[in-house]
Amino acid sequence: MSDIDLNAAISLRGVGKRYTKYDDAPALITAATHMFRRSRRSKLWAVRDVDLDVQPGESLGVIGRNGAGKSTLLQMLCGVTAPSDGRLRVRGRVAPLIGVGVGFHQELSGRENIYVNATILGLSRREIDKRLDSIIAFAELESFIDTPVKFYSSGMYVRLGFAVAVHTEPDVLLIDEVLAVGDLAFRMKCFDSMRAIRAQGATIVFVTHQLTIIRSLCDRAIVMSNGTSVFDGAPDAAVSHFHDLLRIDQDEESDLGWAIRRSGIATVDLGALEAGDGTTTSSINGFDKLALPVTVHAEQDLVDGFLGVAVHSEDGTLVYADSAHETPWPLVKAGTTKRVTIGLQLALPTGAYSVTVGLYQRSDIAGKQVQLDLAPPRLIHVIGRPMVQGIADLKATFGPKPRAAATRRSQPAARRGSRTP
Repeated sequence: MSDIDLNAAISLRGVGKRYTKYDDAPALITAATHMFRRSRRSKLWAVRDVDLDVQPGESLGVIGRNGAGKSTLLQMLCGVTAPSDGRLRVRGRVAPLIGVGVGFHQELSGRENIYVNATILGLSRREIDKRLDSIIAFAELESFIDTPVKFYSSGMYVRLGFAVAVHTEPDVLLIDEVLAVGDLAFRMKCFDSMRAIRAQGATIVFVTHQLTIIRSLCDRAIVMSNGTSVFDGAPDAAVSHFHDLLRIDQDEESDLGWAIRRSGIATVDLGALEAGDGTTTSSINGFDKLALPVTVHAEQDLVDGFLGVAVHSEDGTLVYADSAHETPWPLVKAGTTKRVTIGLQLALPTGAYSVTVGLYQRSDIAGKQVQLDLAPPRLIHVIGRPMVQGIADLKATFGPKPRAAATRRSQPAARRGSRTP
């Protein structure tokens, strides 16, 4: 194990966190009958063998599926829990924001909690007095600052906690997903504030499931899986690696909890997504072709069936939807299978998207269509155009206005120098 980096803002070597899991802890009502029986215990490693250095002024994103160890890692960094293995060092004043309402006394007012929290984070009474008005204004809680925080909403908790954290001028700011509960305007203000304190040399570690934030805010990102860091690198590359993990997990799971509405007439299955060269992929360059292999199995005779496809952005916004309702299949006989490939050209900005395929049938009632089955969504990461924003990539061009072709207008005879006799 190499030595801790004394110049880094955060340095970890072989860090792990182990918990004890009781497999058959008895209920209170039957505890007496189990007095002399030992409960079976097992070791549960939430984090294991993590090596990490984060330099002053660097912004690090931490991504991974639920249970990957992200929050446990952050709790060790802010001192809430100690590592079971390895060595950890965080240099400077640390401001953690790791849970809604964490560190607040429910019976105290917002103003009183500012003093309590800021004191814990290392400010003197005089420093708090000097920054109090600015903290309250940033949190936008002027009308509620003397109300006990037990009456605050989750968004009000976050606003107050973040306002205190950034006004302590931390050397290390630790944030664990809590900004997701805030409204859009406040989140934008928080991101601007984080960029400002990063420019002043502060280090930021940001745990989130919002991958767009990783690309816009972070210099670097790590991917956590089963308690270990499996990737460390540029944000776009980290997001792509994370999507590769999701694709593998998705292939191993039956439906990822997706509620499929089956009709009993036919089923539809969406296979692994394919790039233009036929290779299976979860990442694709914008404007490249994407192939969706679809299999339809008819359990009964399927008449006037057709497929539809939909693409949604990471936040659930419908980006694109289309179907083959104008050219349905005349008949797919019961017990047979029909294979179709849907092609898409993803003229989309860099980001995370989901692709869903549905099986539909025409109805005689006012031209309605009936959904017969819906395949679980497939995740795709579009890469290559990180500066493009919005829901579509229109591929703008920037240059001088093209000149129109010169044309000579016909002039009346009187203007050509001819004289009237």
